[in-house]
Amino acid sequence: MFTKKKIIAFCCTCLVFVVADFWIFSTIKTSFSKTMADNAKTLGKTIATSVPADKDAVSGWLQNLSNAYPGYYFCYFEGLPGEDDFHAVGGEPNLAAYWEQHQNDETFAKGIESVSYLEIFTLPGQTKIGTINGSLLFVPVANAEQDTAIGFLLIAADASAARSFYSLVDALSIIAFVLFALGFGIATFSRDPMTGYALLILFAIVLTFVAYPLFEAVRLTLISDGKFSFSTWKVVLTNSQYLLALWGSIKLGICTATISTIIGFVFAFAIARTNIKGKKFINALATMPVISPPFSLTLSIILLFGNNGLITKQIFGITKSNIYGLGGLTLVQTVSMFPIAFMTLQGVLEAIDSTLEDASLDLNASRWQTFKNVTLPLSVPGILSAWLLVFTSSLADFANPLLLAGSYRVLSVESYIEVTGMNRLNNGSALSLLLLLPTLMAFFIQRYLTNKKSYVVVTGKPSMRLSNLASKGTQRFLSIFIGTVIAFVILLYGTIVAGCFVKNWGIDYRFTLANIPEALTRGKDSMISTLILAGIATPIAGLLSMLAAVLIVRKKFPGKRILESLIMAPYAIPGTLMGISYILAFNKPPILLVGTGAILVINYVIREMPVGVEGGIASLRQIDPAIEEAAADLGADQGKIFSGIILPLIRPAFISSMSYTFVRSMTAVSAIIFLISARWYHITIQIYNFSENIRFGLASVLSTALIIIILLVFGLMRLLVRQSEHLEKTMSIQ
Repeated sequence: MFTKKKIIAFCCTCLVFVVADFWIFSTIKTSFSKTMADNAKTLGKTIATSVPADKDAVSGWLQNLSNAYPGYYFCYFEGLPGEDDFHAVGGEPNLAAYWEQHQNDETFAKGIESVSYLEIFTLPGQTKIGTINGSLLFVPVANAEQDTAIGFLLIAADASAARSFYSLVDALSIIAFVLFALGFGIATFSRDPMTGYALLILFAIVLTFVAYPLFEAVRLTLISDGKFSFSTWKVVLTNSQYLLALWGSIKLGICTATISTIIGFVFAFAIARTNIKGKKFINALATMPVISPPFSLTLSIILLFGNNGLITKQIFGITKSNIYGLGGLTLVQTVSMFPIAFMTLQGVLEAIDSTLEDASLDLNASRWQTFKNVTLPLSVPGILSAWLLVFTSSLADFANPLLLAGSYRVLSVESYIEVTGMNRLNNGSALSLLLLLPTLMAFFIQRYLTNKKSYVVVTGKPSMRLSNLASKGTQRFLSIFIGTVIAFVILLYGTIVAGCFVKNWGIDYRFTLANIPEALTRGKDSMISTLILAGIATPIAGLLSMLAAVLIVRKKFPGKRILESLIMAPYAIPGTLMGISYILAFNKPPILLVGTGAILVINYVIREMPVGVEGGIASLRQIDPAIEEAAADLGADQGKIFSGIILPLIRPAFISSMSYTFVRSMTAVSAIIFLISARWYHITIQIYNFSENIRFGLASVLSTALIIIILLVFGLMRLLVRQSEHLEKTMSIQ
């Protein structure tokens, strides 16, 4: 790897690149400086010909110049020094004072001499005049015949924009050298250049689009008036409204996570450990809320239980229904998020080796005793993980509280209001960062509880059967409970569909088809934009996820833990924080992305990569590395191994990752609400706007259309990825 010859060649090549790099970027700065100077002279010539003949109009003319040309400052002198009528007419006071201080300087004498010859003179170097720091020009003002100077203008051109450009050019030159050195170093010294380039790309992506935006958000909360300060945090942590919102988010998260985990466990237990009928139907309906648009279930709750709700007002005659607040939010979040707990616990329960339960039953333990002493204790890690996942999702939820919070305060909405309503980005960033505190606390508590006790079951070949742990009475209770929840979910989705055909929900329930063409016409552009951006993000996220998974599982390299942590970080970061940090990071050079479709695609990819990476890691750990080693021994390079062997073997995880990215991109709200523009709008924001304007029919149409698109994608995924019949387990009856 590292030989003397290679090191000398590397150093010489880098030296040549440094010289070329310096020459290129120095030329760019010199050309820019010359262009700026020429522009200032051209502007000076133009302005000098517009001096009004009426002396009383000069002050107004100078004021108009200052308004018309920001970054330039003017002072007009009538006559020339030494003449009897020489005096300052008006303009920037700092310029007049600067003239008084330096009029006898040698450089100023040269300036006046140039003016007398009707030539523009630029003072050498940068000049600091009061708060102005830039170049100073002497511009002659000629008489009507253009042969004699009758006065001159002092024009100060602020150089702050030029300095920013020079800093950008210097930064780009350094970045160019670093990238060249890394790339050439990998090609020169690495035994596996493909892996090196892949790591370089991944590190560049996560550092640019994860670490850098978060750093900007944290930095904003610690800077006040250009100086390091804790003033923002002092305001946030001493404001009773913010603390109330924090407690509101925590309380909502606890309620939602607890109820959702209980419901999810009941569903998972019924499917994994009973002979309940209709398992496929239950599984499909139980996962529906995960893939539905974020505002759809909230919209249904309002249509059914709001002040003009079908159930509250039309059926029970309740005219003042208080669905808004903690109760309504807990209800809609529970329905939206219990599938997260269900899917987590279903995998946990199906993974438990049933031989222990069979042994317990064979020793005459009852089903209840077996469940209490065997199944439930082994499920504790999964239960805690499911609770943590739902709690984190509840804290980060932005869509449901935006419509249903009412006077109830939650931190995600407060941060949104701070940014969009109050234009206080620093407070919004601090509030979003504050949301991480309860998430991290819950995570460490969960780790502490699960690490206190071992839950490992050492077995040989796992049993391919699952024990039935429910008696007939228990199974009947589970059927009623699950049937009730499923019926409520169907009612919510049925309400969305019904809303498409109602003239004015809550007031006029007459059948109409007018909502459909109006909604599709008004939402066509946002639907097309959303589909285009989601379609672009989907394959990018899928490929990057699988590439990252391969590197993490199969390769050893310095900084692996750092790379994995940065890739997984967006999963735990609230969407509002991601949106705010992207505004701060990418609303200025060198990466100016705000307002473009690119920033939305990048946000989709970065936000959804963690799930794809986790799926890829899980799949790769089931594949024997010997297959890839055999391909390498036969002469296949890393690119061929990845595309020809690894991707086909992890096809289910790859397609699942792309499907998940597509669905989440189509239903995103919390981050993209800060990043959308008139050109690149999003369908979920259109649904929100219709709901806010009480156009429930139009919102229902777009929600239904979005659900249909998502179901089609998931249906396609089911066709492409089928579980192997050899991995299916059968139910044993005790």
